[in-house]
Amino acid sequence: MFNRDRWKEILEVLTSNWFRTVLTAFGVFWGILILIILLAAGRGLENGIKADFGDIATNTMFIWTRRTTKAYKGLPKDRDFNFKVEDREVLRTRFPQLRFISPRNQLGGFRGGSNVVRGIKTGAYNIYGDYPEIINQDPMGITSGRFINHSDIGEKRKVAVIGEGVVAELYEQGEEVLGTYIKIQGVNFMVVGTYKKKSNDGDGEEGQKQIFVPFTSFSQAFNRADNVGWMAITAKDGTSITSLKEQIVSVLKEKHKVHPEDQRAIGYFDLYEQYNRVESLFGAMRFIAYFVGILVLLSGIIGVSNIMLIVVKERTKEIGIRRALGEQPWSIRKQILLESLFLTIISGMAGIAMGALFIYGVNSLLDASGPVDMFANPSVSLGVVTGALVILILSGLLAGFIPAQSAIRVKPIDALRNE
Repeated sequence: MFNRDRWKEILEVLTSNWFRTVLTAFGVFWGILILIILLAAGRGLENGIKADFGDIATNTMFIWTRRTTKAYKGLPKDRDFNFKVEDREVLRTRFPQLRFISPRNQLGGFRGGSNVVRGIKTGAYNIYGDYPEIINQDPMGITSGRFINHSDIGEKRKVAVIGEGVVAELYEQGEEVLGTYIKIQGVNFMVVGTYKKKSNDGDGEEGQKQIFVPFTSFSQAFNRADNVGWMAITAKDGTSITSLKEQIVSVLKEKHKVHPEDQRAIGYFDLYEQYNRVESLFGAMRFIAYFVGILVLLSGIIGVSNIMLIVVKERTKEIGIRRALGEQPWSIRKQILLESLFLTIISGMAGIAMGALFIYGVNSLLDASGPVDMFANPSVSLGVVTGALVILILSGLLAGFIPAQSAIRVKPIDALRNE
């Protein structure tokens, strides 16, 4: 099959009219190139948007209280209320499908001033009163020391875990951090750990300017009693938090005497639902990329098939002589198929190589210019390249099939008469 004479003949046929061959090959080259660029651009956009989710557990919802809009059980409307610490155990008992329930209180943010002091240095940071489980829902890398634990919760220890951004602003370079004290709104907390984590913003700076303290010591130090600002709730694998969301809200409404039809009293954000929407969006984008790319590729394949029909027509007399000399129909068919397959694969591989260079160039530009919002690391997987090769092989065979069938239908005597 792969003898030297046959391949010499293939090269002679394809180079006899090189301009026509190049134009024909360009259709396949362009189709594969467009497919790779579309898929890489879609992956870059997907990577960029998913980076906004950070490392946070996506099967999670966040829930908080707002003012009621309906009177209920003798209580007036426009009533303020708070979640309580005991709600955590109520939800854990009622919903065994839940993996983590993390009550949280917060100081700082847009309402905060210079709320942290160390020596003569001050800073404004987000202060969170948390349970240890929060590190599984909003992961962070502990760079020294430890995170808060249940002993801290039980003993109401005034300890703190601070971000690398806080360290950079309140400490001298190389200064020991663990065991030192920072003053949060006049209350001393001992630093027991430092962390670094990804953030939704481009350089991650704000994500490093947070301070975590035990929920119980936060409540005691800042007079929050057993009130809870909001909760992060994560479902176990195999159960979506979206399917439990309405039931969780109903249980909390019942416990806090909120009208069942009051849609405003309890607010929530379903991260899992938003994540699935993003997944569906990119699934649709991948489908469009494949659809458009394959259509462009198909137009190139049709061009190859048309050119092969012309080549067969030009070689009618040659084919007749070969048939008259006893060459089998399968040998003629194989020759035409190999010519089509060779042209398709070579042009397709050139398209893949150009696509790889294009992606490399884009990534180099991104590395040089810094992060771009909602776009990061455009790429295609090895599976896509393998799939493209399979498509090329099948396309080459398809493009050569009709011309090959046309070639073997030529009768030797008719071919010899052809001028």
